[in-house]
Amino acid sequence: MLTFTNRTALVTGAGRGIGKAIAETLARHGVTVICVSKSADSCGAVAAAITASGGKAKALAVDVADGAAVAKAAEQLLAEFPTIDILVNNAGITRDGLLFRMSSDDWDAVIQTNLSSCFHWTKHLARPMTRARWGRIVNMASVSGIMGNAGQANYSAAKAGMIGLTKSLAREFASRSVTVNAVAPGFIKTDMTTEFVNNPEVAAKILEAVPLKRFGEAADIANVTAFLCSEEAGYITGQVFSVDGGMAM
Repeated sequence: MLTFTNRTALVTGAGRGIGKAIAETLARHGVTVICVSKSADSCGAVAAAITASGGKAKALAVDVADGAAVAKAAEQLLAEFPTIDILVNNAGITRDGLLFRMSSDDWDAVIQTNLSSCFHWTKHLARPMTRARWGRIVNMASVSGIMGNAGQANYSAAKAGMIGLTKSLAREFASRSVTVNAVAPGFIKTDMTTEFVNNPEVAAKILEAVPLKRFGEAADIANVTAFLCSEEAGYITGQVFSVDGGMAM
């Protein structure tokens, strides 16, 4: 078991997929988890399942792309909890398309949801961490932010931006013992990837670029994230951990 001592975590995009797996994994380690998603039903179901299994969780429906809504939610949470010790910026969307066909709305939606949300949550939740001289921030990037991906200029730009944000904040917060790291998943089996995972021809072509020759599971990402949030990871900051079956070697 990893070490967590009366910690509270906020996980965005916790209603499904990787975020759900992270929330469940942290809860199994005794962390109180605030499950955030845009849908009250999805984050509510995850929080209810965690509570039913003996864990501690709270659901919070917030549109992470709305900076004002994030600020209000953070204010309410900090009135309820002395500090949010762990922040996992996982919420993300895709609006894929080649650049010449990509609308400004599709560009803005992805940047605001995937990247600007990290800025808003961190700005409002990190100060109490620095005062307490303990905190863990994990940003969910992607191999697309490292390698680029045709048809995903908006997504790749947002994920690359998250990596730059991670490294900058790691330097800003290090003197206060708050670590900031990023996890860069490869092709993970989730709702977001169902379309190509379930297409044999597309799946075979993708796996040609994956040395381990399989798609990852949400648990693969959750386990790395949980470690980075634990006491054991206190000397790791400013790093990007690719969990991709060897794609970005």
